[in-house]
Amino acid sequence: MRILIVHQYYLAPDEPGGSRFNELARLWMGSGHEVSVIAGNLNYATGRSSVDGGRWITERDEAGVDVWRCHVPGTYNRGYAGRMWAFCGATLSASWAALRVSRPDVVIATSPPLTAAVPGFIAARCRWRPVPWVFEVRDLWPESAITTGVIRRESVLARCLYALERFACRNAQAVNVLTPAFADDLKARGLVDDRRLFFVPNGADVESFTPAPRENDVRRELGWGDRFVALYAGAHGRANALGQLLDAAEHLRDRADVIIATVGDGPERARLEADAKARLLTNLRFIGAVAKDRMPAVIAAADAGLAVLQNNPTFRTVYPNKVFDYMACERPTILAIDGIARRLVCDEANAGIFVEPENGRAIADAIARLADCPDEAHTLGRNGRAWVVANASRPALAQRYLAALESLASGTLRTTAPASSHL
Repeated sequence: MRILIVHQYYLAPDEPGGSRFNELARLWMGSGHEVSVIAGNLNYATGRSSVDGGRWITERDEAGVDVWRCHVPGTYNRGYAGRMWAFCGATLSASWAALRVSRPDVVIATSPPLTAAVPGFIAARCRWRPVPWVFEVRDLWPESAITTGVIRRESVLARCLYALERFACRNAQAVNVLTPAFADDLKARGLVDDRRLFFVPNGADVESFTPAPRENDVRRELGWGDRFVALYAGAHGRANALGQLLDAAEHLRDRADVIIATVGDGPERARLEADAKARLLTNLRFIGAVAKDRMPAVIAAADAGLAVLQNNPTFRTVYPNKVFDYMACERPTILAIDGIARRLVCDEANAGIFVEPENGRAIADAIARLADCPDEAHTLGRNGRAWVVANASRPALAQRYLAALESLASGTLRTTAPASSHL
């Protein structure tokens, strides 16, 4: 089977960021399938181009995958207006690539950005022999952008994005959701029903992210010594509300044995670093973006993982990606996200501590609790690893996704609709 993935954020080799589809592509190829990808040429975390020169489209081999790197305007990290312009430019170049790529048997268009639906539809349906396509929802757009204050609900842009969401959900032959809460939302709004809905969540590469001693080259290089390190790994954007980590560091000033560290990049990072410097927070470290192959060692060097988002009802529907990696590495999670993530991490897996989102004092108290109770931290970490291996290993999820794609390509889709999240 020939699978085409439309994913603006598909990582180039050695780039930092979420590598879910890189791993799925590798596993699908290992099962004997051909995989092509239409992707952007800018890394979302760093804003740097993965392609030399200013070509509109560059086709190249990346670890056996035929990747079409499409031009994304360099305005991506220049505010929200610049990002919208970058999405428009990426949609145009990706749509052109969609007309040129060899005919696949099935197409996956994964959102965000929501605009991935346009080249996904073109690649699947604008052919003399149309093929089925899957619209994948990794986050609820434009609802997330509205509730975080990026765009106004009554704006023309919001109405256009809602129309694009309706178009994608109603025209795709199947819709994959990464959480049951996304399914609840889409069904409640009449955008999809159980017959076209399936559920393959995020997960962890349990072969790369494994339990390991914290004393490693990363810990020595960063000078963490014997201190307890609470690590945030992920984007530094408005939705992440990382100011709450600065507040937590403020409350932990008298704990010389504790450090809060962040790994990643994003449009808010420079402002956060300046704020931390102004507040004289010597117990907060910004490490910056790290290549994906180094992330297992970075997480292993830490003592606990931090998962935080803005205190926003929309984020009650999400599973933060890095939680699975923390759990796979046997590190307890301090979770400042309510809703479905809380039920997974704290109730089902018993792998972390929930605290109120955007409550710096509560985050600081949870960090201090784990620093002072190593046995509890170890138990939560072991619970997390056991849950991930049993429920969210990347190879098992890749086979589950592949089964849905094969049945879709053969015209006999067998969906696996998620159980209601009851949010």
